[in-house]
Amino acid sequence: MSRRWACGVRPRHFSMLRDFHLADFFTLANAACGLAGVLLAMSFMASRSLPQFLWAAAMAPAAFAFDVLDGRIARWRSQHSSLGRELDSLADIVSFGVAPATLAFAAGLDGGWDVAALIYFVCCGVSRLARYNVTAESLAEGQDKVAYFEGTPIPSSVLLTAVLAVAAWQGRIGDAIYGGVLTLGPWQLHPLALLFVLSGSLMISKTLRIPKL
Repeated sequence: MSRRWACGVRPRHFSMLRDFHLADFFTLANAACGLAGVLLAMSFMASRSLPQFLWAAAMAPAAFAFDVLDGRIARWRSQHSSLGRELDSLADIVSFGVAPATLAFAAGLDGGWDVAALIYFVCCGVSRLARYNVTAESLAEGQDKVAYFEGTPIPSSVLLTAVLAVAAWQGRIGDAIYGGVLTLGPWQLHPLALLFVLSGSLMISKTLRIPKL
């Protein structure tokens, strides 16, 4: 039972928003950009309109900008909370996990092995964020932020969307995608999908340490 209910005060609708800090709204903007990227990628699959694909790819750096800003604003205002940390991770998995995978599928990485690679990538991203949430306090060692990341941070996937955007600009998506296609057993594999496998593997590394700026 919540504290307000215990005190006999019925909470108002949308009262949760009153608990949000300024940085949390930037985190939600990050998530909004991620979802916009997913929807634009899906629209591209129906229309095959290059501008829609490029706009979908552009949502990744926009989400990255909001992701950077929310952390800086939280430190500037000294407003850190468990809610903010959870919001950040949930937004990141949409913007830097699901959205890049959806864009890759729309670009033509739609073979059976490609789909397995994209699922692996997203699962690595989820695992990476969960590990960060449970280890952040110990890694921070009493400071306001952690000194380093274990494994590459999930926003690094913005590089993957950049590769896909350049490929689309050059007309190298669909049947003309970089690396061509291989048939391995019952399924097809586009070698470009291996970049997502590499990215996911680097995210879950325990030995790779990336200094946090």
